[in-house]
Amino acid sequence: MSPEDPGAGPGRLSRAWRRTVRAWRRFEGFHQQVFEARWGHARQREARTQQDTLRALLLTETLGVDNPVAYETLDLIPYMVADLHEWHQRMGREDFGGPGGCC
Repeated sequence: MSPEDPGAGPGRLSRAWRRTVRAWRRFEGFHQQVFEARWGHARQREARTQQDTLRALLLTETLGVDNPVAYETLDLIPYMVADLHEWHQRMGREDFGGPGGCC
């Protein structure tokens, strides 16, 4: 490295590194968009189906129906109460429960 060589300096490596990082992030963003466009809806639908199944199991437990996974789902009931309104509307019920219920 000589002082006459303007391309060789302490900033050169950092500039190259920043360019590499920016290029990698652009590639990563492109890859994410392609993945979401191709499989995003199916993945979201599967996640929603699994969540609905869990909610149904928790609901049957609160109604007193024997649940084969009762021990594992009992602790989750308080966390699922917040999602109850959205879930029962998606299942086609406009109102849910009586006084003190969801709606």
